Amino acid sequence: MSDTTQDNVVVLDQPITRGETTIAQITLRKPNAGELRGVSLAELLQLDVAAIMRVTPRISIPSLTESEVRGMDPADLVDVGGKIAGFLLKKSVRAELSPSA
Repeated sequence: MSDTTQDNVVVLDQPITRGETTIAQITLRKPNAGELRGVSLAELLQLDVAAIMRVTPRISIPSLTESEVRGMDPADLVDVGGKIAGFLLKKSVRAELSPSA
């Protein structure tokens, strides 16, 4: 797994239970423009809960349902939102914010 992919992994404080399966971590992939339809980019950058809940099922691996995202621990949701917001920044801006990236 590359460093970039590893950076997109969210280890959940409160794993999600789906039947007999427990989801302890999810990987987020950078959304394309179509996956951001119906969502304000400003709201995503402000970590708006509704915006995060709409986008997460579209870009999570394994794919989470909207219901599962609604039931996430708030700390996990903030972690997911931070990663999504990071996807919206240009590489040069991310480098300025985090020189080690």
